[in-house]
Amino acid sequence: MNINRVRIVTDSACDLPQAAADELGIEIVPLTIRIDGHEYVDRADLTTAEFWAKCAHSATLPETAAPSPGQFEAAYRKLAAEGATSVVAINLSAGLSATMQSAELAARALTGEVQVTVVDSQQVTLGQGLIVLACARLAAGGASHAAVVALAQDLATRTKVWGALDTLENLKKGGRIGGAKALLASALAIKPIIEVRDGKVEQGGKQRTRTKALAFLVDTLVAAGKIEHLSVLQADCTDVAAFVEMLRPHYAGEIMIGDIGPVVGSHTGRGTMGIAYALAR
Repeated sequence: MNINRVRIVTDSACDLPQAAADELGIEIVPLTIRIDGHEYVDRADLTTAEFWAKCAHSATLPETAAPSPGQFEAAYRKLAAEGATSVVAINLSAGLSATMQSAELAARALTGEVQVTVVDSQQVTLGQGLIVLACARLAAGGASHAAVVALAQDLATRTKVWGALDTLENLKKGGRIGGAKALLASALAIKPIIEVRDGKVEQGGKQRTRTKALAFLVDTLVAAGKIEHLSVLQADCTDVAAFVEMLRPHYAGEIMIGDIGPVVGSHTGRGTMGIAYALAR
């Protein structure tokens, strides 16, 4: 009989559908969102629809804040109380947030009480989410703590996220692009492509129309070769179903669809569409 019970903790930047997290007992520690001076706890105080509605009426970019070490410590202790023999925390890239630091400080606070290993996903949104899901499934099957940690570390090196932005408004609000440049780019219908590379969000190119931007994502997937765990991430898009149909001829497995939440959406803006996948070994 296998008495080993490894549990998984992550943060709300993972953008996992709540049903998927609940099914595998994944504990999600929320980040905090500040919009026009008001603070909201991600997933608890603010739905994605409410977030986009507030953003539309705000002249400034929302701000996000990492969870405190105390929030992670409470999550670890909760799982231990539920019978976990150890915990693996898989978090938002350390290159993008102080969330990893909080998770590590909390892990150290529990030294001698519960074994906690913190892994940098080097990812965000469903790139992070797919690593978390794969590890939770492995853990649910009775795998050892070391095996779950090894899978998380391995997937962190093989996972890719690409996104096509539909608006430059958030980059303009955030001061990452000047007003005149944003106006010109908007007039030319330029759609920036972003890629998560080495734990940071980098420019991945630009396309002249949304149609071309989505086709670029499909071409990128095809060029990647054999992949695992394909997911689509979307920020209040109306053309998700059509995009999924564009991908289907190139991937036989299930395609999970997840909403881009406030943590990522604050920077990318409404209408962002993306793909997350792991390169096959």
